[in-house]
Amino acid sequence: MKKTKLIIPIVITIVFAVTVILLINQNNQYEKMDSEDVKQLVQDFSSGKKSAAAASISSDTLIVSTLEKEEFIYQLPQDEFFVSVAPYLVDTHPCAIHNLASCRGELANKEFTVYIEDRDGNVYVDEPLTSQSNGFIDLWLPRNKDYQITISYNGKTATTEFATFKDDNTCITTLPLT
Repeated sequence: MKKTKLIIPIVITIVFAVTVILLINQNNQYEKMDSEDVKQLVQDFSSGKKSAAAASISSDTLIVSTLEKEEFIYQLPQDEFFVSVAPYLVDTHPCAIHNLASCRGELANKEFTVYIEDRDGNVYVDEPLTSQSNGFIDLWLPRNKDYQITISYNGKTATTEFATFKDDNTCITTLPLT
């Protein structure tokens, strides 16, 4: 009789715990992908090949919310940091965590000269790059560094500093071309 009284609360507790875990994870599906596949997924959302209600990319994860209200979470590469840059002439918007599905920059499909070096003078980018149809230039850079970026377009230039440490911004919209 005592064993039965003890077993019932244990079973109820286990059922309750499993139910809570299932409810918590119902809309949060952690997806395993290798680094190159995650980078391609990011590119597909940036270029508009894939669409979603939201596709927010932080310093360590890509969180995709589908139109069906499902949520998928992808880990970003451990050695690379994603940052998306939108230089502008007239219009910009405040942004810290880039949303691949909805962030729009002013200068879509334009060619820029982009130069990026770290604090030690190591050059990571020194080439012409074209913004995507969303007006952003996507970059993957080594993590845990401080950088300076200079972008030129039609005789106008913008320069700013940014970093690629945990919790740093992945969206730079503070580059007025002057």
